[in-house]
Amino acid sequence: MTDLTRLNAVDLAGLVANGDASAVEVTRAHLDRISAVDDRVHAFLHVDSDGALAAARAVDERRAAGEELGPLAGVPVAVKDVLTTKGVPTTVGSKILEGWRPPYDSTIVERLRAAGTVMLGKTNMDEFAMGSSTEYSAYGPTRNPWDTERIPGGSGGGSAAALAAYEAPLAIGSDTGGSIRQPGAVTGTVGAKPTYGGTSRYGLVAFSSSLDTPGPCARTVLDAALLHQVIGGHDPRDSTSIPAPVPDVVGAAKLGASGDLTGVKLGVVTEFTGEGAEPGVMAAFRESVEALAKLGAEIVEISCPHFKYALPAYYLIAPSECSSNLARFDGVRFGLRVGDDGNRSLEEVMSLTREAGFGPEVKRRIMIGTYALSSGYYDAYYGQAQKVRTLITRDFTSAFEQVDALISPTTPFVAFPIGARTADPYQMYLADLFTIPTNLYGGPAISVPCGLSDGLPVGLQIMAPTMADDRMYRVAAALESSVGAFTPPAL
Repeated sequence: MTDLTRLNAVDLAGLVANGDASAVEVTRAHLDRISAVDDRVHAFLHVDSDGALAAARAVDERRAAGEELGPLAGVPVAVKDVLTTKGVPTTVGSKILEGWRPPYDSTIVERLRAAGTVMLGKTNMDEFAMGSSTEYSAYGPTRNPWDTERIPGGSGGGSAAALAAYEAPLAIGSDTGGSIRQPGAVTGTVGAKPTYGGTSRYGLVAFSSSLDTPGPCARTVLDAALLHQVIGGHDPRDSTSIPAPVPDVVGAAKLGASGDLTGVKLGVVTEFTGEGAEPGVMAAFRESVEALAKLGAEIVEISCPHFKYALPAYYLIAPSECSSNLARFDGVRFGLRVGDDGNRSLEEVMSLTREAGFGPEVKRRIMIGTYALSSGYYDAYYGQAQKVRTLITRDFTSAFEQVDALISPTTPFVAFPIGARTADPYQMYLADLFTIPTNLYGGPAISVPCGLSDGLPVGLQIMAPTMADDRMYRVAAALESSVGAFTPPAL
């Protein structure tokens, strides 16, 4: 039989639906693959073999009983460890939640289970989703399957690496400043950030509440669209959830796969084509722009002058919100507790717990955020950053009056060596230079592989207006049909 781990989600679902392979066979193949290679990749923090096989058997029983299965039934999925999973450890990559087993599922996980997908386990991530390389996980870094001495992006490097290593055909990530798209770009996979509010944050351990967005990761655009369709839609338990149906992302991906972009107008963001990106990245991007033009798209340059302020604005807004959100991790109600020997005050126990439980990047952002929100500095820092956010939103609004979507490289550089940037936080933050504006705006964006630079993947980013997620899938699928897939060297 064909190696099941090399097939995409659509093909696997078809095999299961037709009875050519059982969901249990598909699941076992991926569990075996994880056993064979994850010691070199470290994509997973927890593998739920028993739960996965039980879910797979349930799918096979439903098929045998003649039930109609969903389009992804029986397909394995890896879930970023930022989403709560009932009875399955959820650590958010942090020692402060080591061993915590939530009593409930997040909405995203509920919808995955209802769709008949098979959850393989929880993937590694930068602690509390704060990082751009998955080196800030309390449980050790994840490695890029293209070169295991290099980073797989972050914060969701575990989900992207699981795809590139053929440990899972689908994965879930979360995107606060680029944490789905940036790992997708440097691992040669597809990562999509839906419109903010288009996917539920209920059960997502919060980092920055006005930015966090769960989304799909896959090896093909159509697979990502199918997963997006499953997890998206209104959730009354999330006050920021948009009460509207999911745009027809699957139909758009299928339309784009025809390779015809006639009538589509794409804007190249001028501010993202100058200095700051590696020459190999820009060369691959320019070739992709030419490919899109050959498919019929009209290409124009669009200036978004306030995008250059996105990085500093983000690093005031996100730490401020994280400072507030992480105050609940105090050693009192759940998780790690340090120093509770009966001789210390509650404040001392809280302090010792947070000192032991949080890593260096989380502490850095909490301190920045607490300072930015402090009396006398709120208006000068957090308030000003929110004004910049408004200007960036106006740039997007103006741009989308002229074009259907915006395009840029996803990242300024390819995957860098592990340890190369941890000593300089600013250099690490630059990894999200091109992805952050979309989070501040709230619109959807997707990264799709577009070429190689020095043998490493390069991603192209497509940004669309809010609730126009279908546009980015159409363009991404068209580009995919033109440039094809990029396969990492065998592990």
